[in-house]
Amino acid sequence: MKEATAFAPASVGNIGVGFDILGHTIAGPGDRATVRRIAAPKIRIASIRRSTVELPLEPQLNTAGAALIALHAAIRPSFGFEIELDKGIAFGSGMGGSAASCVAALVAANALLDAPQTPEQLYPYALAGEAVASGGYHGDNVGAMLLGGVVLATHDRLVRVPVPAAWHCVVVHPDTTLETRHAREALKGAYALTEFVAQSAHLALVLCGCHQGDANLVRAGLRDVLVEPRRAALIPGFAAVKQAALDHLALGASISGAGPSVFAWFDSEVAAELAAPAMRVAFADAGLPSEAFVSPINGPAAAIVR
Repeated sequence: MKEATAFAPASVGNIGVGFDILGHTIAGPGDRATVRRIAAPKIRIASIRRSTVELPLEPQLNTAGAALIALHAAIRPSFGFEIELDKGIAFGSGMGGSAASCVAALVAANALLDAPQTPEQLYPYALAGEAVASGGYHGDNVGAMLLGGVVLATHDRLVRVPVPAAWHCVVVHPDTTLETRHAREALKGAYALTEFVAQSAHLALVLCGCHQGDANLVRAGLRDVLVEPRRAALIPGFAAVKQAALDHLALGASISGAGPSVFAWFDSEVAAELAAPAMRVAFADAGLPSEAFVSPINGPAAAIVR
């Protein structure tokens, strides 16, 4: 193959209780990357389409370009890569837009290699790409996109977390932006040891609930006591949106990634569909139009589409 196009889905980073280490994908929105072999052994970005903001074409400043620079440096092929990006995830939405471009480009480039690598082998290059946007090496978004579904992503390992097929999520994206770096500034300051203990317990309950298919365990654990209290004020109407989800029997609700999108988990598609309009109304009451996505929590992995 001389050219390939890959699609990487949007994602929910952190899943409330797993800051920087837990994420899952959603069906629907996503980014596409078309990558082709070029004779020169370098990386270049030819175009970025459908972006509402100007994104850098310099490969070292772009998540997709940086990921392929890392891949190219590691395997040293005789050829280079040219990238075209088609954005389908809004900038600063908290839905993994920077990660999706990075992973889509990696998956497309990988298909052009003489010896393609596994998703796990691509993970370090995805981390390098994501760091361009977020300023840190964390895999909650890229890990989920590489494997699909719910993924625990440490600095050197990806672990797929099983979730019942019936469980669904709602992600509501308000018409506003919140850049990851700005949202991380809100997290500076002192934390009590009791907060870490509580958050650890909540993460353990969510993971056990997923593995056992026990919605009650997830409901007991899906409560972020570390990050959400410090970021909630950055999202107009957040408390009301979260309460709307809980009023519709959500297993839990919190900030998707760095925000401003809000996600909620449900034990059925019907419950998720019923909650989505109420969550949008809560954002509207705060003066923000929004769009809602309903998806299985076991969302798709990034894949070649052409």
